[in-house]
Amino acid sequence: MGQTLKFPDGVTAESFLHFFWQKRPLLMRGALTDFASPLSPEELAGLACEAGVESRLIREHGKGRPRWKVSHGPFRASTFRKLPPSHWTLLVQDVDKLVPAAARLLDRFRFLPDWRVDDVMISYAVDQGSVGPHWDEYDVFLVQSRGLRRWQISNERPAPDNCLPDEDLRIMARFAPDSEWVLEPGDVLYLPPGVPHWGVALGECMTCSVGYRAPSHRDLVSSWLEHLLEGVAEAHYRDGPMQPAAHSAEISPAAAAQAADLIDSLTRRPRVEMERWYGKYLTEPKPNLTVDPIDAPVSGEAFRRLLETRGAVYRHPFSRFAYLPRSDGPDWLFVAGEHFRLDARHRTFLQTLCQWRELHFGFLAEWLAEPECLELLARLYNAGHLAFDEGD
Repeated sequence: MGQTLKFPDGVTAESFLHFFWQKRPLLMRGALTDFASPLSPEELAGLACEAGVESRLIREHGKGRPRWKVSHGPFRASTFRKLPPSHWTLLVQDVDKLVPAAARLLDRFRFLPDWRVDDVMISYAVDQGSVGPHWDEYDVFLVQSRGLRRWQISNERPAPDNCLPDEDLRIMARFAPDSEWVLEPGDVLYLPPGVPHWGVALGECMTCSVGYRAPSHRDLVSSWLEHLLEGVAEAHYRDGPMQPAAHSAEISPAAAAQAADLIDSLTRRPRVEMERWYGKYLTEPKPNLTVDPIDAPVSGEAFRRLLETRGAVYRHPFSRFAYLPRSDGPDWLFVAGEHFRLDARHRTFLQTLCQWRELHFGFLAEWLAEPECLELLARLYNAGHLAFDEGD
């Protein structure tokens, strides 16, 4: 697995979460000295040419008052051959879903929950390449994997009106840095949400950004309301007992109360339903990262024989796994927006299933003898969330 994240002297995982996480930046020199970029610049450009891969090319132009232009992939190989020798950056999202070596970078950050991870984005920049001064609404660890990059950060509180007009990127019109560092390979810079920052390549460089999910309150409420609507019947409003109207434009207190009671009755849900929705929401894949079920589903026993023959089964890189231990019933497993139940006595099995991307037959042997566990593995395999060849 390689080394875990090396914190600066005097900082532990516990103190990091207490004093820095979502509060203030932290520079970690030599935090990942054994880490190397999982892709070459040419391989990253190749990914950006593939359909279904989210990628952006950001070019800086103009002198005095620079501007940035963003183009979205997939790109043609000829696009990169026509680029100038400086002032551009290529960004590719979700590389951890596409390249196993990039996924292994996430093992270094397991002092944080897996379900909080969004993706590993990798950027390649030529000299002076950048995406401009900006801020993000999520936590990120910026891992320098190749070359040098100068980072500047500001203590200024971001303001919505401090953005360049007509930009596809949220680039700040005014940026006054308070701190500056040059990161070398193996250095890591943690930035909490809302911290203005600007990274500029000093020569060619590559940076791996480990980003954490930060859904907006609007997104959370919207998803929950969509869930509620699925359970609302196609019925229509009906009046309750009525009296002749003294004033035809008046909404009577009784009518208003009836409407409020109706909405309350349709939207009131037990906490357990909200917890189940949340697990499904957290593991739901992006539209371009869904998996297909296999063509010929197998039984639990057939899956066991396949696993014994093949030796190991792999989690599909697009499938996000999480579980919720419960005290008043079976534990819940969430996979790619789906919900499964498993008796709490098999909780160690769920922990193992969610912890490892590669599961060997011998390691699973004791649970393969449990019909409930075996059936769950077969269901996940049939749905495409497990595969016998990594990358299938």
